[in-house]
Amino acid sequence: MSKTSERGAVAVEFALLAPVLVMVLLGIMEFGRAYNVQISLSNAAREGARVMAVNYAAPTAATTAKAAAVSAASVLRPSLTNDKIVFTYQTTPASTPTPTACAANVQVTVTINYNLSTMTGIAGPFSMKGVGTMQCGG
Repeated sequence: MSKTSERGAVAVEFALLAPVLVMVLLGIMEFGRAYNVQISLSNAAREGARVMAVNYAAPTAATTAKAAAVSAASVLRPSLTNDKIVFTYQTTPASTPTPTACAANVQVTVTINYNLSTMTGIAGPFSMKGVGTMQCGG
């Protein structure tokens, strides 16, 4: 084969391969962002549970715990709001009635629900959840 018959072959190969490489790169970026958001949600839920467990006797404990959770997830601001943070309480072993506030020997579970929209808009939004549990007063 002569050199003139191979002219432009590299450009054609690059044109065929470039979209695949760009999609792989975007997929890696989206996965990294989703992983970062999941870690932030877990840390925020754990911080909210910790603040609630330590300050459970204070009259503003729930408000303070929600603020601590939002503050811990600075990556998610301003879209993470207090209404996405839910507290649940339970004793071990389970008792009746189920507790409605943090007290001694009660576990508080903080659940944060978040919808992650993607950078590219190709897929999503993805529903993500962070959960943290701690013993109140323990």
